[in-house]
Amino acid sequence: MLLMVKKIAVIGPESTGKSELCQHLARHYDTEWVPEYARFYLDRLDRDYEQHDLKSIAEGQLAWEDEKAEYANNFLICDTNLIVIKIWSDHKYGSTDAWIEEQLSERHYDFYLLNNIDIPWTPDPQREHPQMRKHFFEVYKEYLEKYELPYAIVSGIEGDRKKCAVDAVERFFNQQGNAGTSLPDGQTGPK
Repeated sequence: MLLMVKKIAVIGPESTGKSELCQHLARHYDTEWVPEYARFYLDRLDRDYEQHDLKSIAEGQLAWEDEKAEYANNFLICDTNLIVIKIWSDHKYGSTDAWIEEQLSERHYDFYLLNNIDIPWTPDPQREHPQMRKHFFEVYKEYLEKYELPYAIVSGIEGDRKKCAVDAVERFFNQQGNAGTSLPDGQTGPK
């Protein structure tokens, strides 16, 4: 079953509704979703995190992903992936651990949902940069485009946001055989 599962990674800046969207998609498609391991890890850390912690977070994220993939039904919804860890590490520390870079090049995701910053910021002790959401949104978008990864931008409030995500998933997987088919916001399908 593991080979049959299509992986959808939900990425984006802090406080853009990624976890809520993942839960919705998992319910909608009656499948598994992978929570953000960083929250679990940081909640149990009795000090400020350091760069080496990001490798432990990446390892935990991938372990959770592999475990959930065994029980997924057609889709596996991933609340973040190593792109988020890499972008964060590059921003905060100026580099990314070589193991994370290696895993990033080896792991395949079928589709990405990039959450827009059009919902209000919600404070949280683990969130660090409310004023930089636009910056990070652009960095994620540039990364997806640089590596020609198939994605759609998810926008809207509440039900509209959820509908936008489901519509993007449906459109992408229905068009998968049509390389280069247009997606919302000018994005393209697999190449």
